[in-house]
Amino acid sequence: MLSDLRLAVRGLRRQPGFALAGVLAAALGIGASTAVFSAVDRVLFRSLPYADEGRLFSVGMMAPLDSNEFLLADPYFDLRRHPGPFAAVTAFQAGSTACDLTETAPLRLDCMRFERNFLDVLGVAPAVGRTFTAAEDAPNGPRVAMISYALWQSRFAADPRVAGRTLSLDGAPVVITGVLPRDFLLPTLAHADVYLPLALDESREHAGRAFRVFARLRPGVASAAARAEIAPWFERAMTTVPPQFRKEVALRLRSVRNRQLGDARVASWALFGAVLSVLLIACANLANLLLARGASRESEMAVRAALGASRARLARQVLAESALLGLAGGAAGCLLAFALLQAFQGLGPEALPRLAEASLDLRVLGFAVAAAVASGLAAGLAALRTPPGLEALGGARSTVRRRPWLRGGLITAQIAVSLVLLGGAGLLLRSLWNLERVPLGMDGSHVLTAQFSLGRLHYSDPARQIAFFTALEQRLGALPGAEAAAITDSLPPTGGTRGRPLATIEIEGRPRRPEGTGGMVAWRFVTPGYFAALGIPIRHGRGFTEADRAPAAYSIILSESLARLMFPHEDPLGRHILRFPEENGWFTVIGVAADVHDRGPAEGSLAEYYVVRKAVADLTWNNQEPPMGWRSGFALVRTPLDARSAAAALRRAVSELDPTLPVTIGTMSVRIAGVTGRPRFYATLLAAFAAIGVLLAAIGLFGVVSFLVTQGRREIGVRMALGAAPGDVLRHVLTMALRWTAFGLAAGVPGTLAVARLLRSLLFQIGPFDLRPLGAAAALLAAVAVLAASAPAWRAARTDPAAALRE
Repeated sequence: MLSDLRLAVRGLRRQPGFALAGVLAAALGIGASTAVFSAVDRVLFRSLPYADEGRLFSVGMMAPLDSNEFLLADPYFDLRRHPGPFAAVTAFQAGSTACDLTETAPLRLDCMRFERNFLDVLGVAPAVGRTFTAAEDAPNGPRVAMISYALWQSRFAADPRVAGRTLSLDGAPVVITGVLPRDFLLPTLAHADVYLPLALDESREHAGRAFRVFARLRPGVASAAARAEIAPWFERAMTTVPPQFRKEVALRLRSVRNRQLGDARVASWALFGAVLSVLLIACANLANLLLARGASRESEMAVRAALGASRARLARQVLAESALLGLAGGAAGCLLAFALLQAFQGLGPEALPRLAEASLDLRVLGFAVAAAVASGLAAGLAALRTPPGLEALGGARSTVRRRPWLRGGLITAQIAVSLVLLGGAGLLLRSLWNLERVPLGMDGSHVLTAQFSLGRLHYSDPARQIAFFTALEQRLGALPGAEAAAITDSLPPTGGTRGRPLATIEIEGRPRRPEGTGGMVAWRFVTPGYFAALGIPIRHGRGFTEADRAPAAYSIILSESLARLMFPHEDPLGRHILRFPEENGWFTVIGVAADVHDRGPAEGSLAEYYVVRKAVADLTWNNQEPPMGWRSGFALVRTPLDARSAAAALRRAVSELDPTLPVTIGTMSVRIAGVTGRPRFYATLLAAFAAIGVLLAAIGLFGVVSFLVTQGRREIGVRMALGAAPGDVLRHVLTMALRWTAFGLAAGVPGTLAVARLLRSLLFQIGPFDLRPLGAAAALLAAVAVLAASAPAWRAARTDPAAALRE
């Protein structure tokens, strides 16, 4: 074997062009497939960091209130008492909250709460210390916390004796009980820096609190049986749901892996299938290269066979050379994979679950080595030839072509796979085009945003919160070049608006809806400049003014969708509605604003209303602490100044009010572009892989046609000596190339239609069987085939018959 490898190295050194072509072909296929394998490995193939993950399930209710399953307090308490098919259940509170590390070098953190058995149910052990005890997870228990591995390293220099030390969290000391593992992963893929006890009390009502609930199945219980066994519990849980809403509530039980992967499963498999297709095309190219090289070595192989080399011995030499090319291509492919992975993470860090964690670790490198060896051996096996006959000992070329069907078959396969890639990419690109053309209902150009959350220590009472927002609003309006400025508690698109069922909104003089939620209605607090800052037109009536911020003023603005739902065939202006039953007064509709696609263009616009954010304590809340959103929010400034200088001025405005307040500056243009980030990521990657596949197929077709022209030079000379015109030769060569292309296109059509059907969940305003992308892909491949075959065909047509016959 070592002798074969040495011979292969010498042979490749004698033909560096051939070696470089083979290595590049393998590197493209292996590099792309390795990068995508690294990206999808953690969600498709790698075990999750939980013990016996197959028995870990997410359980809850699906309702219009949330896009994921959740449980309210009473149904969860009932499930804890009667777990049914589950060995254990646990929960954490949905969503994280901002908290401040108020000590030397203050820091804004994300805090989350989970139950004391949370880690036990997941099968996760702390890296340092312990989890919470029953006493610590009780109401009014000791103030304790667990911290993330990253916070342990950055704040405590990975001190193994960190358990027992204290943190100053929101101005109060909290004792650290332990550190979570480096690879700790919440089942929802959310992230937090500090984890506090959930501290639930069954004797006290936890109205409005939503929990994410996870349970571990008992050994031997299948998911289908578990669903049937918890049916009685779900019937009891439905009694806590108002009767008019029950038709819109359903049970959901799914594995943690399925919950994490969600709608990214199809895209992950599509990308992985695409790069495996590229790898297949690269293997076909490598095989064609080896076939051409084998034809040029007929005399050498004939001498070896005459000296006693067996067929197996000759085959081993070919396989050693192909494996060496594959390994060299794999080494170069790993470098390419590293660069591609960095590009993936920069292009769309949230496009695939856990993409930010992807790296070229030993597992991924093992995949690269396996792909390199497999591709090299596969190409070598395809290129194995029957030992040449005795006529080759004299050095003469035979006019008989050996296995021309194999070369043609490899080209046909490359064309077919390229058509599948191009067809899928065309569908995704057209879908992206449709998404980009949907108007979002606002103008985000030249708009800066600043996101912040007031700390509990310095802004513990409503008066301080209101004073900060009032002063900030004044400073925003005074910024250089500010055309409009506003403050809001949430920001489109995908800004996490508040929501409530339409059925809970009462209209004066009209009875409530008899049943059903009527769908969810989004709402937000805004200051009067909100609509001007975001360029949202007021279709009817007027926007907010300072007069609407008076304590006795109750003004509300509806979106067009909500106005149509609440007042079909009526003028909503001047009508009175009640937002919440506990509020003191009716709200008067003063305007109707244009619809805004808050969830992105693919989801359509939400029914929505706006309430003005007042500069005094809101009397509708009975002089109690203002509602959520007074501690956190977004500042908006529309300015024609360049983004960098405007951002510096905005940061200074916030810093002058509170230099310790963390603030995140961004632009609305970037935020809006992020809405289509995931489909753009999928379309860009699939288009890039399709382009690589087409390029490899074109190179393969060019190489095969060039080789056949060179090998058939004597035949072409005879044809031309017998009267064939150059045009006839040109037509003959192009017809041969187009015949292979036609066969490839015919073979690729069923595969393209099958892939289109699989991609239908990723498409927007385009059907999976839209023939326009398929037709465009076929036309492009035909043009590429003609272009690739033109140069060798033209060379064949210019053959001198006398010179060819003398040779």
